[in-house]
Amino acid sequence: MFRSGIFKTVLAFGLLSAAAVSARADGIGASLLTQQHPFYIDLAQAMKDEAKAKNVPLEISIANQDLSKQLADVEDFIIKGVDVIVISPVDSKGVLAAIMKAKKAGIKVITVDVPADGIDVTSHIGTDNYTGGVKAGELMAKDLGDKGNVAIIDYPTVQSVVNRVKGFRDAIAKHPEMKIVAQQTGITRAEALAAAQNMLQANPDVSGIFGFGDDAALAAAVAVKAANLQDQVKVIGFDGMKEARDAVDTNPVMAGVIQQFPDQLGKLAVDTAVKVIAGEAVPADQPIVPGVYTKK
Repeated sequence: MFRSGIFKTVLAFGLLSAAAVSARADGIGASLLTQQHPFYIDLAQAMKDEAKAKNVPLEISIANQDLSKQLADVEDFIIKGVDVIVISPVDSKGVLAAIMKAKKAGIKVITVDVPADGIDVTSHIGTDNYTGGVKAGELMAKDLGDKGNVAIIDYPTVQSVVNRVKGFRDAIAKHPEMKIVAQQTGITRAEALAAAQNMLQANPDVSGIFGFGDDAALAAAVAVKAANLQDQVKVIGFDGMKEARDAVDTNPVMAGVIQQFPDQLGKLAVDTAVKVIAGEAVPADQPIVPGVYTKK
């Protein structure tokens, strides 16, 4: 079913007519990864607020973590002839066909939060995920006293997560008495819970878990408590949504979260698009350094 959907989407891309591309329309088309996460809800709201303030048309489509839908949404923006497409890829490599088609149609592309892998875009606006991963690793080392076994809950098809996991690994590698003993994918909270349970069962001496996002970390904290390991295991997340910050303040298992700023990302994405529409040069990469949230 999934392959069939992808085939139909690719076929639709191939049938795009020159007449459709030539019908220009002003404004920004945005394809966002999801609206099921507070991070993306805040990002989308910031984009809407800034677009209203700058008096620029903005249409947002939600991919719902479905690559075929995202490709179809971008195709729709191309047909409408928007000036700029802002996209947070569902799959950093799988989105290449859509970006190539948009560029061929003369539409500038900006990625936000998640970068595309293997193609240049006009600008990428996102958290400095590698630095955030390093901060997570340093916080883990501090909380564990520079020793212990650590596990990672991953989302390997998204380049921003790849970068933060690499940063985390590089930071842990600087501590000889620390070792990463397990790494499993857990994209949704339910999947992350299962991954954490599996890793704790296979590695009962684990003393730390890094969740690629707050949903993964919160699920890991539930697994730790269920396994009665709350006095042994510390969990660190990445995003900084309110639920996770509250958990850090009240749940001893949650050591901290790396805090992103989705409102800044959304505002900067629209500001950059406005500059592009005006013909101004913009930086190819616009990183925003994340913060570290620990118990108040």
